[in-house]
Amino acid sequence: MVTHVFFDIGGVLGSNGWDREQRAAAVRHFGLDAADLEDRHHESSATLEQGRMTLDEYLRCTVFYRPHPFSVDEFKAYMLAQSVPFPETIDLARALARAGRYRLMTINNESAELNQHRLEQFGLRDIFITFFSSCWVGIMKPARRIYEVALAMSQAEPAASVFIDDREQNLEPARHLGMQTIRFTDAPSLRQDLAGLGVHT
Repeated sequence: MVTHVFFDIGGVLGSNGWDREQRAAAVRHFGLDAADLEDRHHESSATLEQGRMTLDEYLRCTVFYRPHPFSVDEFKAYMLAQSVPFPETIDLARALARAGRYRLMTINNESAELNQHRLEQFGLRDIFITFFSSCWVGIMKPARRIYEVALAMSQAEPAASVFIDDREQNLEPARHLGMQTIRFTDAPSLRQDLAGLGVHT
């Protein structure tokens, strides 16, 4: 019997926070050098998402290492605005929480500021009891350790746990630990896949 259901956030409960698509939109909007931003992003992204760098520090390294006609606050506001919730998936998660049969948590990679914004913007604090976010646990998917920490701290049996993510490389370590996994494509398919595991709203 499934007791714990772990959701990814970006790509499952909403759009990605600051992935390639969002960075490309920022490049177009602010007239940035795409190759330069990508190079600088890849040098800093892991440090940012593991909570060892603030968003302001990241932006100083990637965008504001030279003057621009726009402010840091304008850029941050644009970044945050790229986060769009997926209402159908969030409604499904909320229904699972209300059923009272499962403990709902997240395992997600995110910087602290974006993570906090998305938890509030998507209304996730009313649904999930714990957030195993890379910025707070200091480990990123697909490292095996983040799943081990999530299982240990939630006292979940792997076989009684389901992890939902939109990326196969993030599902593989969970499966190796004995967790059941679902590759997310859309909310109707997720509802069907969960029902196949005996998880119902």
